[in-house]
Amino acid sequence: MKRVITMDMIGKIRRMHRRDKKTKREISRATGLSRNTVAKWLDEAQPVEPKYRREAAKATKLSAHEAELKQALKADAKRPKKERRTAKALFTQIKAAGYEGGYTRVTDFIRKWRQ
Repeated sequence: MKRVITMDMIGKIRRMHRRDKKTKREISRATGLSRNTVAKWLDEAQPVEPKYRREAAKATKLSAHEAELKQALKADAKRPKKERRTAKALFTQIKAAGYEGGYTRVTDFIRKWRQ
């Protein structure tokens, strides 16, 4: 698992080294970070907020049916509340159209769309 380094952690590393006179190895043991990471942040002249690359959202099984779901939800929004289709009915509709995913994915999508 990748550990996220915050500015607080960088400050802690620098304090331990400068004020407490701890070695890189001691800091590494205390923080649980690798010695290479500790060395990298100590060698940095001016600490800058670390940048992390976010992974692009992957296509899900629901992606192919999102347009159909949105269209159905827009149509239902104009109907009286009692006449709207339930999540279960919408799930059955896209299941008939070839959706192979789970019900929870559909309900999560509907919940986000309604907000």
